[in-house]
Amino acid sequence: MSDVQSVQPTEVTAQPTTTATAVKTVAKGKKKKVVRQVVRGNAFIQASYNNTIVSITDPNGDVLGWSSSGKVGFKGPKKATPYASSIVVKDVVDKLGAYGLKDIHVFVKGIGGGREGAIRALHLNGLNVLSINDVTPIPHNGCRAPRKRRV
Repeated sequence: MSDVQSVQPTEVTAQPTTTATAVKTVAKGKKKKVVRQVVRGNAFIQASYNNTIVSITDPNGDVLGWSSSGKVGFKGPKKATPYASSIVVKDVVDKLGAYGLKDIHVFVKGIGGGREGAIRALHLNGLNVLSINDVTPIPHNGCRAPRKRRV
């Protein structure tokens, strides 16, 4: 014989679902951004003939802030000037005030006009420049160069 127990049905009462409304309010709310303290970082300056782009990262490589000459408001040939690059650096450093950045390693790529101006501006905006590395890619007789312009 089997040992089957009889189960009596129990009443299920409908309870109001208040959790669904709570989830909606959480979903609509914005997530609070946690700003961590970063004392040391890296500044990557890409100085081309047409523009200057500055990115500042933490030691892991996560970008904290960036800016470029075009983003700041310069147009045309004015984007590649040393003055434009100093304004770009000032814009980035102002964005990063909450991180508490003090020391910075600089990596420069390219041979544009805003190269030295950006490095100088990093120092003038209160950052301690620990090192300057040139990471401009140099071909070891790679592709054939374009022809020289005849003006």
